Amino acid sequence: MLKRLSFGLIALLGLALVGCAHSPQQLDPNPKLTGTINAVGQGQPVVVRVVDGRSSPVLGTRGGLYPETSAVSVPSANVIPKLQTQAEAAVRLLGFTPSPNAYNAPQLTLTLAELKYQSPKEGLYVTEATIGATFRVEAVNGGRRYNGRYGATLNQRFGMSPNEQTNTKLVSDVLSDALSRVFRDQSIGELLAQ
Repeated sequence: MLKRLSFGLIALLGLALVGCAHSPQQLDPNPKLTGTINAVGQGQPVVVRVVDGRSSPVLGTRGGLYPETSAVSVPSANVIPKLQTQAEAAVRLLGFTPSPNAYNAPQLTLTLAELKYQSPKEGLYVTEATIGATFRVEAVNGGRRYNGRYGATLNQRFGMSPNEQTNTKLVSDVLSDALSRVFRDQSIGELLAQ
């Protein structure tokens, strides 16, 4: 009887410890432009480039008992092509024509500078996360240049540790917010239109 009770206790303890450890998550976010963008162009060609300026695809960890095993990452290949598509769509909404090989055309470079996922370090369970995204923009037209930095942050509380689907949505929302802030800045369209 005692042997069976101790085996049950060990099994229960093992399950509890496994519940405290999180496996890594590789996210595949889907950023989308939101809000309205005022057209200022007349169909002029613009070269649009999107680059990954992050030092690592790892955003952070989800905390828990073993934070080193709970990394949250977004590989460049999962996000940069989608950001390129959205940036080209935004340039069209601004009234320009994205033209990758246009000679001597204005250029817009959008750099994903930072993507972060931060959880409290203490505690066995993840109950909160702060997700942040930052873009750097450089617009060049002739001898004129405009540089900007745009970011968005989201603080989210959880009843239980977030799964990959939840984290993918949160990162998508933050990227969408930061991206939309970029293209709502009228200085970019005005410089490209000059």
